[in-house]
Amino acid sequence: MSRNGDPEGDEPLPPAPPSTARLRPRPDPFLVVCRCFSVITSLTAILCIAVNVLSAVRSFKNGSDVFDGIFRCYAVVIAFFVVLAETEWGFIIKFWKILEYWAGRGMLQIFVAVMTRAFPDYSKRQRDLVLLQNKASYLLLACGLVYVFSGLLCIGLLKRSRQEREITREQAVKDLEELERRREELEQMLLAERA
Repeated sequence: MSRNGDPEGDEPLPPAPPSTARLRPRPDPFLVVCRCFSVITSLTAILCIAVNVLSAVRSFKNGSDVFDGIFRCYAVVIAFFVVLAETEWGFIIKFWKILEYWAGRGMLQIFVAVMTRAFPDYSKRQRDLVLLQNKASYLLLACGLVYVFSGLLCIGLLKRSRQEREITREQAVKDLEELERRREELEQMLLAERA
């Protein structure tokens, strides 16, 4: 008999906790905007890489301006670092701490934009390439300016603190799910023991 005088088999189980589906927090809108901007910046840097590769190939192919081709190769390498910085890969951030700060990233993006825009060949043959260079460089310049101003306003610090809070929240939900799974296992063991 149980404490209440009821037979042991009739004892009701405590109510189940609410579903964890309701515990899943909605994504932080600020972090979503930051991720979207990061994707836009990465795509713009990839466009700068493509434009500089095309320009370098044309420079080396013609043989007329080897200096421009070498300059474009440097621009490709540095633009590749812009793309890596936008992934926020721990290995990159560890060795280049300046890229952790938005103002530093913005200055790097502005530098790549200026390198992409520099030494345009205004001949009629390459008019399409010059137009593409201009668009790519101005897009990356705009992204860089947004990063510099956001860095000066400490938006990067706000983003990092919200990311930490989101990671903590996700870990709490995972821990709760694990506790619920363990609770269900214990309930099954208890029911099997009673039978």
